[in-house]
Amino acid sequence: MSKNVPCRKAFTARITELARKNPDIIVVTSDARGSVTLDQYAEELPDQFVEVGIAEQNEIGIAAGMATFGKQVFVCAPACFLSARSLEQIKVDVAYTGTNVKIVGISGGISYGALGYSHHSLHDIAVMRTFPEFAVILPSDQHQTVAITDWMSTNSKTAYIRMGRGAVPDVYEGSEGSFQFGKANTLRQGTDLTMIATGEMVKKAVDAADQLASEGVLARVLDMHTIKPIDREAILSAARETGAIITVEEHSIFGGLGGAVAEIVVQEEPVPMRILGIPDEFTVVGESADVFAYYGLTPAGLAKEARAIQKRK
Repeated sequence: MSKNVPCRKAFTARITELARKNPDIIVVTSDARGSVTLDQYAEELPDQFVEVGIAEQNEIGIAAGMATFGKQVFVCAPACFLSARSLEQIKVDVAYTGTNVKIVGISGGISYGALGYSHHSLHDIAVMRTFPEFAVILPSDQHQTVAITDWMSTNSKTAYIRMGRGAVPDVYEGSEGSFQFGKANTLRQGTDLTMIATGEMVKKAVDAADQLASEGVLARVLDMHTIKPIDREAILSAARETGAIITVEEHSIFGGLGGAVAEIVVQEEPVPMRILGIPDEFTVVGESADVFAYYGLTPAGLAKEARAIQKRK
């Protein structure tokens, strides 16, 4: 298997394999087959593919309708449009009715960095996690994406899965053991502080922990792939055992992973905390790597924050 594969490509390769064996799997998209990399799927399985054109609200309604008569429906489109233009339909037609629809948001966060704020999805975690009984999941690499896709295909829970656009370094060696719904993965052990990351920020947190370890600072790293339902026990153990927490996400600092972790920590095990993400401003425009560097969302930036929070303990 190739290394450093975009999560979206890992998803489409796996969903194509699964759909070949299961005619009830249907993929719906809104003029985004190129963005999602669905060309092969559409050509090979045209009877299991629905193209609605640039009509994001319609695609959710269509998906919910097909789910009511037994189809396993995956709606695949840019996260920025699904989490804004289609939000009412996701809330009412999918979450409220509990239909077996998986909302797969592609090019999340600042993947469309050069296209500016209109194409960034930095609010999606915050809003999606408020819907009752609605899962929110962010894969960190290709292997975990495959495991999450398998999970999606074997249960009827409503869910939002957000992934990026570009290639990402591998965090895991394979899909086995990379994903258990609702349970964080401990990627580095440590007692000095904990970094809790999600999605494509996980690898940056791992690299930062390795840098800190060379300085004698032992940072625990948790891959919080499932933001809802979140792993309360892993968070509380981190607070008790390491005494400080940094959260890292490709999202606004309001209402996302940091907010979810803080809601637990402040009520049950208060410790110094730092929420890292995009601050309260319209994001700068540029390639993703440049935007991350601007906001300090790099291994060096995370290591710097880790040293600072240690002083607050």
